[in-house]
Amino acid sequence: MNASLTPKVPELLLPAGSLAKMRAAYDFGADAMYAGQPRYSLRARNNEFRLEQIAQGINEAHQRGKKFFLTSNLLPHNDKVRTYLRDIEPIIAMKPDGIIMADPGLIMMVLDKMHSGAWNHVPIHLSVQANTTNHATVKFWQKVGVTRIILSRELSLDEIEAIRNECPDMELEVFVHGALCIAYSGRCLLSGYFNRRDANQGTCTNACRWEYKQSAAQETDSGDVAPIKLEGDFNFANEQQQAESAFVACGGSPRHPAAEQVYLLEEAGRPGQHMPVMEDEHGTYIMNSKDLRAVEHVARLAQIGVDSLKVEGRTKSQYYVTRTAQIYRRAIDDAVAGKPFNPELIAQLDSLSNRGYTSGFLERRPMQDYQSYETGGSHAQHSQYVGEVLQVADGWAEIETKNKFSVGDTIEVIHPSGNRLITLEHMKNDKGQPIDVALGNPIKVWIPVPGQEDATRGALVARLL
Repeated sequence: MNASLTPKVPELLLPAGSLAKMRAAYDFGADAMYAGQPRYSLRARNNEFRLEQIAQGINEAHQRGKKFFLTSNLLPHNDKVRTYLRDIEPIIAMKPDGIIMADPGLIMMVLDKMHSGAWNHVPIHLSVQANTTNHATVKFWQKVGVTRIILSRELSLDEIEAIRNECPDMELEVFVHGALCIAYSGRCLLSGYFNRRDANQGTCTNACRWEYKQSAAQETDSGDVAPIKLEGDFNFANEQQQAESAFVACGGSPRHPAAEQVYLLEEAGRPGQHMPVMEDEHGTYIMNSKDLRAVEHVARLAQIGVDSLKVEGRTKSQYYVTRTAQIYRRAIDDAVAGKPFNPELIAQLDSLSNRGYTSGFLERRPMQDYQSYETGGSHAQHSQYVGEVLQVADGWAEIETKNKFSVGDTIEVIHPSGNRLITLEHMKNDKGQPIDVALGNPIKVWIPVPGQEDATRGALVARLL
């Protein structure tokens, strides 16, 4: 390893789906945020940022001594190329700290404007959509004038280190947490195929996470396949377990005849529309990736000299943004201080809604480690977000509820100054009447926080399960 014995203090970069989420992330430890440009980011359908919000976000970030990046990373067709310079020019004038871009043509157009002196110079960050997987490509973009490379998610830790060693004076950014795409760094056609919504134009409908039904098929006289009912008590999970227990190096384990058949997929919302596949895994969510979690690798990434650690999730909740900011901040600070990794950080991330976690390609693992066959949705395992504090007065905190909680529950108050657990002994409604249960409609309730007013204002509240 050519990296310094003293680890770099990497930037913690969080997603901003709104100004409120941006502020929460800064409060809980983020160094920088990224928000999407209207029409030109890959979250065009879920983006609260317009020109006014972008200007406000940049100003607030700079007042805090933080950074604000703008994501402008779609792969455009001609109509958006025609309007791009017109629409990006007022944002360049706002002086964001970086523009995240993927398309070589748009990058060329923007750099030409900057080099001519017509526009302010704003650093260009190459999006993960550009699929940078080697040091030669990093050097190419460095010569073009790109300031930072967001490396492909398909790289291992050793490959990241090799790129750093070959490109010591280039900023490198790595994703450490959030949703993974089953396609190559997001270059997916499923949504466009099913819904005419192009994922590379910012309108992905997450077809990979839909629920699909599985049925057997037989070939017809015309050469097509038609669905047939799978007879008997065949259970793929049981057969797979038996096959694995009987596995020998020469491949002599018995195989159930049903495993040799062609199968058809039927998406739950499209009954009768069958898609033939060859599929050897159990479950129905065959294209649904687990979520990335690399908190346990933060120390290695810092030692390698990665400049920025990035969390995915511009469409996620404020609770998600707050918790990931807080947890990864602790991981970075511990790594820089030379402290051993705290496994409690993994348990805290398990409390967020997730599809199961994987370290992705950072470590080479069997394919089933990446794939979630059990469910396409997210779930929370150890705690549940139940509300946010609106105000504190006379030793009581007003909570706007998001999910149900009750007197007797153990409540975690999540605050930038530190988290704390309390057993909820009393609660009252907005009329001051005692109640035992707060429903998540939402409604507004009050809980006691005597002597903890300053450590409660602006807090989020979770219920331990």
